Amino acid sequence: MLRLPIQLGFPFRIWAIAQATLTELARMKAFAFLLIFSLIVIGNSAFLARLSFAEEFQMLKDISLGAMSVFSAMLAIFGTASLIPKDIEDRTIYTILSKPVHRYEYLFGKLMGIFLLLAISILIMFVLFAAVLFYRQQAVISQTIAELGSASSGELEDALKQIQSAAFNKDLVLATIIIFLKSAVIAAVTLLISSFSTSAIYGMITSTAVYFIGHLQAIARNYWIEQETQDWWVQGVLALVALLFPDLQALNLTDAVVAGTTIPPEVFWKTTLLGCAYIMTYSALAAYLFSGREL
Repeated sequence: MLRLPIQLGFPFRIWAIAQATLTELARMKAFAFLLIFSLIVIGNSAFLARLSFAEEFQMLKDISLGAMSVFSAMLAIFGTASLIPKDIEDRTIYTILSKPVHRYEYLFGKLMGIFLLLAISILIMFVLFAAVLFYRQQAVISQTIAELGSASSGELEDALKQIQSAAFNKDLVLATIIIFLKSAVIAAVTLLISSFSTSAIYGMITSTAVYFIGHLQAIARNYWIEQETQDWWVQGVLALVALLFPDLQALNLTDAVVAGTTIPPEVFWKTTLLGCAYIMTYSALAAYLFSGREL
């Protein structure tokens, strides 16, 4: 049970709730998905050896970054949706709120706890992905040295540079940061839904629907803009979808990294600011709704 000394200040109360939330979430079976991710990446490296090194690295990045994105989104939804309903069912929330803890502090502490779990999970997956990618890079380098043993030093050096540039670059780190930010946005949306729902199942189903709608939001927005002759109510519905649901496709740099496109700094920072704006907006709405909820 979470114990909060009275003398704790505002940030320390939130941090204490976040630590307790992280411990609670870490005991979930969701971490078993890390094993699935490991099998996907390691098994993938076996049959990709038949491709050229550029195709191999490209597909390895595609599958690995895609698995990171999907797993973190699932963890954000299923982990966050069960936080408040479980505390109400176990009556833990009454113990916490009976102390000098505001409802928004409780809510933000829960959100920080899921953020910590997402950061740890994504870091573990990235380390595993980097290890497999490094292993394949070294294998390709050894093979290239053996094949070009009689070539000039300049040709060999150029070939090795091509292999290294195809494997690792800073854009992998940037894409991983945005994957975390995207999962944090999904967690904030799920927390908003949980702030007024009474069932974890309802929160999971609704958040999953928001996840899919968020990836189609850009299509709806473009369709709304292009179809100027549509009925007013159709345009109104599409406009409402574009305003209420997060544009998750805008929080995606994975496709650019897989395609080998360099991510400009301004694109990364604009994407980061967009994600932070979503998180702050949904968190503020969740705090407002939860403050007036009867428990």
